[in-house]
Amino acid sequence: MHKGIVVGGILLAIGACKAPQTTIRDENRGVPGKYSYTSDTTNAARIKWQDFFPDQNLRNLIDTALLNNQELNITLQEIAVSQNEVLARQGEYRPFVGVRGGAGVDKVGRYTNIGALEKNIDIAPDRETPEPLPDFLISAFATWEVDIWHKLRNAKQAAVNRYLASVEGRNFMVTNLIAEIATSYYELLALDNQLAIVRQNIEVQNNVLSIIRQEKEAAKVTELAVRRFEAQVLNTQSIQFDLQQRIIETENRINFLVGRYPQPVARNAAAFNGTGLPTVTTGLPSQLLANRPDIRQAELNLIAAKLDVKSAQANFYPSLRLSAALGLNAFTPGYLFNPASMLSSLAGDLVGPIVNKNGIRATYNTATAKQLQAVYQYERTVLNAFTEVTNQLSRIDNLGKSYERKEKEVQALTQSISISNSLFRSARADYMEVLLTQRDAQESRLQLVETRMQQLTATVAVYRALGGGWN
Repeated sequence: MHKGIVVGGILLAIGACKAPQTTIRDENRGVPGKYSYTSDTTNAARIKWQDFFPDQNLRNLIDTALLNNQELNITLQEIAVSQNEVLARQGEYRPFVGVRGGAGVDKVGRYTNIGALEKNIDIAPDRETPEPLPDFLISAFATWEVDIWHKLRNAKQAAVNRYLASVEGRNFMVTNLIAEIATSYYELLALDNQLAIVRQNIEVQNNVLSIIRQEKEAAKVTELAVRRFEAQVLNTQSIQFDLQQRIIETENRINFLVGRYPQPVARNAAAFNGTGLPTVTTGLPSQLLANRPDIRQAELNLIAAKLDVKSAQANFYPSLRLSAALGLNAFTPGYLFNPASMLSSLAGDLVGPIVNKNGIRATYNTATAKQLQAVYQYERTVLNAFTEVTNQLSRIDNLGKSYERKEKEVQALTQSISISNSLFRSARADYMEVLLTQRDAQESRLQLVETRMQQLTATVAVYRALGGGWN
C-alpha cells in the first residue's frame, strides 16, 4: 500500500508539471538577390587587410593598434569571461564528486527517543555509551542531476553560442578599428595636402599684394585694393592655422586608436594624389550573412536565446537528482577504520513543481521575450548591413563623377588666375576680379583634395560594410 501511495504521488507530480507550448519564432533570412550599383560575384571582404591597403605606413599603424588598442584588449577579457561561463555551465550537468571529513560531539536529552536508546545500550560489557558522544567521519560523496529534459545541456550550449558571439563581437570591433584608422589616416594625408595648398596660396597672395602696393604707389589703384588683398592674405593665414590644429587632432586620434601617447604619425603626404583607389568588388548580398561579424554575432545570440527558451521550459518538468556516499563513521578514532564502521548510501529525488509556478512561468516568459528581441535584432542587423553597402556603393559612384568635374574646375580656375593677372596688368580687369579668381581657385583645390579623401574613405567604408578586415 505504501508503494502504491509513493508511485501515485510521483505520477501526480509528473502529471501536474505541464509546460506551455514552446513559442520560438524563426528569423527572416531573405535578402535581395543583388545590389543596385553592381553585379559582382567576387567579394572584397575575403581580401586580407594587409593586401587591401597598399600604404606600408598605414599597415604599420593597424598592426600596432591590433596589439595595443585598449578597447580591443577589454573585449578580449570579455571573451575570457564568456569562456569561463561555458566551463561553469558544462560542470552543472556532470556529476559532482567530493571528499568530506569531520569531527564533533553530540549530547542529546535523556528523555528523548535517542537518549533513552543510548542509555539502555552498552557498547561493551560494563561500558555505557559515552556522553557527550563524539562523532568522526571520513567519506566520499557524489551528487548528479540527471539532465532528462536537456535543461542543463541547453544552458551550456547557450553559453557556448554566447562565447562564440563574443568572439564575433571582437572580430567586428577589429573591422571597425581598421576602418577608423584607415579613415583617419587618409584624412591626415588630405589635411597635409590642403595645408600645402594654403601655404602656396599665401606665397602667391603675398606676391600679388606687393604688386598691388606698387600699383597703389603708381596711383593705378586705391588704398581699398591694398586693404582687400591684405585681408585676403590674413584670411588664408587663418585657414592655415585651422588646418594645423586639425592635423594635430587627427594625429592624436590615430595615436589614441593605436594605444600610444601623442607623437608624429609617419606618413607620405606626397603619395596622397598618387594613391590608387582600391578595387572593391561586392559579391552577392547573401554573402553578408557569412562575412559580417556583427551578423554572425546576432545569429549566435539568437541561437542562444532559443536554447534559453527550451531550458526555461524544462523547469516545468520534474528533475531527478541522484546522491551517493561511501565512507567511515565512528564515535572514536580507534574504531574509525574498523570494517563495521563503514557507511554507504544511495538516494534519488524526483522533484517537480505543482502549485505556485509564477516564478517558473515568469522565467519562461522572459526567455521568450528575449528570443523575440534576438530575432528582431538579427533582422535589423542584416537590414542595416545591406543598407550600408548600398549607400557606400552609391557614394563611390557619385564621388567619382564629382571628382572628374572638380578636376576640370581646378584646371579652369588655375588658368583663370594667370589670365586675370595679365588683364590686371594691362588695366583690362580690376583688382576684384583678381581677388575673386584667386579665392575661387583656392577653394576648388581644397575641395578637390576633400573629394579625393572622401573617395578613399568610401572604399574603406564599403570594405568594412562587406565584412572585410577581421580575417
